[in-house]
Amino acid sequence: MPELTSHLPQAIFFDLDGTLLDSLPGIMFSIEQAFLACGLPMQPIDLRRVIGPPIRTILELASKQANSSDLDRLELAFRSSYDSEGWQKTLIFPGSNAMLREAHALGIPLFVVSNKPRYISIKILEREGMAPFFTTIVTRDTKNPPYTGKAQMIESLISKFELSASRCIMIGDTEEDGLASSAMQVPFAFMSHGYGEITSSLAVALRLNSFADLLPRLVKEFAQ
Repeated sequence: MPELTSHLPQAIFFDLDGTLLDSLPGIMFSIEQAFLACGLPMQPIDLRRVIGPPIRTILELASKQANSSDLDRLELAFRSSYDSEGWQKTLIFPGSNAMLREAHALGIPLFVVSNKPRYISIKILEREGMAPFFTTIVTRDTKNPPYTGKAQMIESLISKFELSASRCIMIGDTEEDGLASSAMQVPFAFMSHGYGEITSSLAVALRLNSFADLLPRLVKEFAQ
């Protein structure tokens, strides 16, 4: 649809976990390995409902009685497992690679905005052949001190690339993604195949069931 490029967004911001990547298998594997390595009890947890925040937050939710020192050990054990084995269990959601290829071919600047560590994010995206499609990959640890959250990441991209917030869109699967978009006055598209849900009165520009829907829906949204 090259003739429709004038009706496409100025830029697209993508969350990773639950949006482009099905990280659940690898994260669960490494959480379980961390608790085993530390000899600490782990309570049953519906990981699908809590993926998204930094891993320390998730480990605290999965723990029965971990103190700050225990959480330090758990986080180190998780990183050791995830950086070696866990990340390799990551899957990509159907249609994500084809959608990115088409959006890139249309000349839309694509950005990653994620809580996932940069090193692992890049490894996964390179393995899947996705990395070349992105103008920039921004994670919490892209800068020092780290970004406080996704709103600050989006703000930095809007400033650096001189973007108009209302002509961009954030694609994510959690309320955190939506709140970050709202804070920066960027329209938000909710991916229903992910791990989160929208429980507040948060404004959602698009609700998507698959990546096959994304570009056609964006054409309609930004033609208005």
